Amino acid sequence: MRRTEFMLRACDPKTLTVHQLMEDNVVTCSPQTSALSVAQILTEGNFGSVPVVDEHRTLLGIVTEFDLLNVMNQDKDLEKVTAEDMMTQSVVTVTEEMPVLDLIKLLQDQHLIRVPVVKGRTLVGIVARRDIVFGYVKALGHYWP
Repeated sequence: MRRTEFMLRACDPKTLTVHQLMEDNVVTCSPQTSALSVAQILTEGNFGSVPVVDEHRTLLGIVTEFDLLNVMNQDKDLEKVTAEDMMTQSVVTVTEEMPVLDLIKLLQDQHLIRVPVVKGRTLVGIVARRDIVFGYVKALGHYWP
């Protein structure tokens, strides 16, 4: 859950950090998860990507819709391809302490929609452009029903 959902008063949105904006209840998969299962996770959860982690939540990679499209375009059997086979291993990550303005710049410069949040190499959350917009508006004190 995003901490900005619990903000009780307005603040300068430029003072927000990734910690306040990120979603900490992240759906993940293991390296052995089939491409078919990953596709189901993405479609059922309405996600654009799913982080790949080991049993200690160490971030190993990320599978995006684009990665899945590549596998489908190659006409591979989605039950035989694993997350490890198709994941992007060089993942851009951020830390909880990163200021919102730095996060915005990173997303714009790298043309990213979302990035995993790590502490060391351990996945602790994920933050997306939509989370920034939500937190920014919430910090301004403009509430909706």
